[in-house]
Amino acid sequence: MGSTAAYAAPESTISKATADIQTQAPIQYQIQARLDEKNMTIAGSESITYRNTSKDTLKQLVFHTYADANLSKSTQTTMFERSNEEISKNSPDKKPEDFLGGIDIQRVTNGTKALDFSNKNQALTVKLEQPLQPGETVSVQVGFDVKIPYGSQRLSYYKDIINGAHWFPVVSVYDETKHEWDTKPYSPTFETDYYTSADYEVQFDVPEQYQVMMPGTITTRNNVEIGRKVVSAVAQNTREFVFFASPNFKVDSVTRNGLTVEYYYFDNQPGKKKIVDGYIDQAFKVINFYSDKYGKYPYPEFRIVESYVEGVAIEYSRVIQMGQIGLNSDPEQDTVFVHEIAHQWFHALIGNNSETESFLDEGFADFSMVYFAEKHGDKLKGFKSIQFDDSTIDKAIASTNEEVGDLASPVFYEKGRQAIYQLYRSVGEEKFDTFMKAYFKRYVYQNATIEGLLQTIEDVLGAEARNDMKQALYQPNFVLKPEYQLSNEEKTAYLHDQFQLLYESALTQVPNLPFETMSRVMDKALQGEPLAIVLSDQVSKSASKQQEFMVSQLTTLFDLSGLKYDVIRDRQILKQKMKKELASSNVIVIGNAQSNGWVQALKSNIMDRADKIGFQWKKTMSQPSANGAYVIKHPYNQNRLMLHYYWNEDHLNNGALESYLMKMQESIGFTNAYYQYYVLDKNGKVTRDKKVDNPLSKFFAEE
Repeated sequence: MGSTAAYAAPESTISKATADIQTQAPIQYQIQARLDEKNMTIAGSESITYRNTSKDTLKQLVFHTYADANLSKSTQTTMFERSNEEISKNSPDKKPEDFLGGIDIQRVTNGTKALDFSNKNQALTVKLEQPLQPGETVSVQVGFDVKIPYGSQRLSYYKDIINGAHWFPVVSVYDETKHEWDTKPYSPTFETDYYTSADYEVQFDVPEQYQVMMPGTITTRNNVEIGRKVVSAVAQNTREFVFFASPNFKVDSVTRNGLTVEYYYFDNQPGKKKIVDGYIDQAFKVINFYSDKYGKYPYPEFRIVESYVEGVAIEYSRVIQMGQIGLNSDPEQDTVFVHEIAHQWFHALIGNNSETESFLDEGFADFSMVYFAEKHGDKLKGFKSIQFDDSTIDKAIASTNEEVGDLASPVFYEKGRQAIYQLYRSVGEEKFDTFMKAYFKRYVYQNATIEGLLQTIEDVLGAEARNDMKQALYQPNFVLKPEYQLSNEEKTAYLHDQFQLLYESALTQVPNLPFETMSRVMDKALQGEPLAIVLSDQVSKSASKQQEFMVSQLTTLFDLSGLKYDVIRDRQILKQKMKKELASSNVIVIGNAQSNGWVQALKSNIMDRADKIGFQWKKTMSQPSANGAYVIKHPYNQNRLMLHYYWNEDHLNNGALESYLMKMQESIGFTNAYYQYYVLDKNGKVTRDKKVDNPLSKFFAEE
């Protein structure tokens, strides 16, 4: 399954990489297409010249028709499933079938001669009129129509943008060791981008108001007919050809030392251009770094596009697709941006079968992201982020997409980058960089394999390095060697710094976020401000037990985060610390207000502060069975906070306790709404609250 026999001649080995430009680009595409923006369809024709670089005689050509992944929801990628559910809710006029699409092959010819073809399961098989001998070329012409799905997919339209990947038939890769073509359909769970680098000449007929972004050298012919223009692109030695089109794109372009970086974005917010300029500047830094470390970026341009994808970004050859640019976006802190640029080396320039060996692109891209951070002084996102992980996963890094299932990220990205880091540490930076340059030179414009990677390691670094890397990749439960891991003390310090950065970044996502928010207590403690926990002391055994359980839950988080804190259980100690230590501390109060010495001593000030956030303290504290939390400015230090987790009975009933603990954990996190107060009933259900929505929460929501 996933391959088709090629009526092969006797066995031969994979053709070696060569610097010859013809070998680098054995396929040429000439494509003419017309966009019907009203019906969201594309009518196209392509002429493909294919040279048989194998030693087999071929009787057929096979093309990927990945647009047909959109024929049904079951074959569409799950990567965008949640986004499309939200889009569907907000688009009541759209029917389920509007989210589907596909490609219709109208004809396949060789000159004037019609050729037999079959398009099934995302694979177009064309029977050649004459067998294609090694070294010979053949030209075929394909006519096709594409229906673009609505919503969020690699091929889709939404609002004012069209995402144009997988929009025409692409020649699949022929494996001469197996004597078969790759016919696997596109993975519904991960990525299946396995292509041969090719030369493209594309002419795209679009409405005159549209800006079209494509790889390569772009030119435009206006007035081809009323209201339309033809946008053309020439892109040599390019692994895949995509487009993005919108009538509302603005283009920011900067050229330095022969390289032009362009950002296609929506100019819909004041100050956005400054952020775009920052991203362009960062792109130059990243490209220069990888060009120096691995091999020169060979193209004259690199393009970035803003789109409506959420929670992901997508790499293509000479192009990356990012999500919406927020006014709080920080290009220098955007690691996803760096990761996607790294894919220009590990996917676009050095290709691989991302269905069977995803480690080769995702592992190297993620390591490269960390390598860049490390060498630019970012210790949190640098090598410590790799050294921290001592977990195990019962999957080999060299697994296929099917074998890892939904563990692609921890296996290919996190464990993959660890294996590369271990190689880096074992041989040293100078030898590692020498190896990477050799790997790039050997496989640029080609498709690498794990075996090819291991052979390059042996050729450059020796047999021992090869054997170590092979064991790391093929044995499940890979763990970094102990000498390359962080010590326990280093892990604690690293976690503290990570939490500090996460809270700081999350809180700045909301402009004008009120000072009195529960999550800010955690943020302030991470910034080094003192923190104290004050328990009610005149309570029953049941209440005391519950309080201690809550303290344990909080302090477990605090210990994990490397926070220092003080727990006060005795009223006499509380009195001793009221004027000095607690005056400069953020305070978390736990328990019934009537039995808490802190609350009773400062009740008047607490009531006044509570009124300022709209929390009716006196009324709420008199309601039987009411429980919940509120946060106010410290009763006698307006630069500190007081957070009170309260209940009005002696203790919480067992039915409400679990909900209370979950709400407590949620209230001081950074992945949910930012609470000022909430009130629960005796069953743990929210009766009223005051909160500010967190734009990050949708990325952490459970399925």
